[in-house]
Amino acid sequence: MARSRSTTQAPLGVSASGIDVLDRAVAILVAFRRDDLPLTLTELSVRTGLYKSTLLRLALALCHHRLLMRLDDGRFRLGSATLNLSSHYESSLNLGDVLLPPMRELNAELGEAVSFHVREGDHRVCLYRIKSRFSIRAEVQQGDVQPLDRGAGGRVLLAFSGEEGEPYDSIRKTFCYASFGERDPETSGISAPVFGAQQRLVGALGIVGPTSRMSAAEMERYRPRLLVFAARATNLLGGDAAALVAAANITAPGAA
Repeated sequence: MARSRSTTQAPLGVSASGIDVLDRAVAILVAFRRDDLPLTLTELSVRTGLYKSTLLRLALALCHHRLLMRLDDGRFRLGSATLNLSSHYESSLNLGDVLLPPMRELNAELGEAVSFHVREGDHRVCLYRIKSRFSIRAEVQQGDVQPLDRGAGGRVLLAFSGEEGEPYDSIRKTFCYASFGERDPETSGISAPVFGAQQRLVGALGIVGPTSRMSAAEMERYRPRLLVFAARATNLLGGDAAALVAAANITAPGAA
């Protein structure tokens, strides 16, 4: 039987705020995972660590506010109010306010240029760019339009837009792609996807530099940090960053 938590501990899945009833209600909401079927009271009890009696009382209150919905068979799913809140959250976001701070931080840490590309039809556009701190750098500017089928950012955008075959199948497994002089012999880079609400692809976050400085070993050194920052941006935009975090913790074949 799942045990309830003491008043000094938060339920499973949340950190303690000091307001127990709020922590328990939030634990119920965050217990639902992407692609879940509606959950039984027992399943929610296991995921939250709450007694069924406590859980049922809170779940019914959440149903009253349309944050949960109780089906005829007694199972629960997220309610319509969560979609409304998600829409308000997404509409209030300024993409630059979310992306530029972590991009500047990544640039300060690694020194290389950091870019963010979005897809527009059959091309990609450099929406944001933080310049390299080195005197020899790859010159790509905000607003530049580039092909989708060459370069790290374009490959990532295609992969998570459903392009079939290689290298796109591999990109969907590793959540990144390293390009060595593919678009321009003098420029190489590595990119990872950033997702938003409902796991919608927002764009590709990338590290770009001169091919002479962006070796395979250097790319592998950058890879986990890039994925961590892509995960952070995804979280801020309302997406699920679990797969990005998992990919950051995987050692690439042949890497030390």
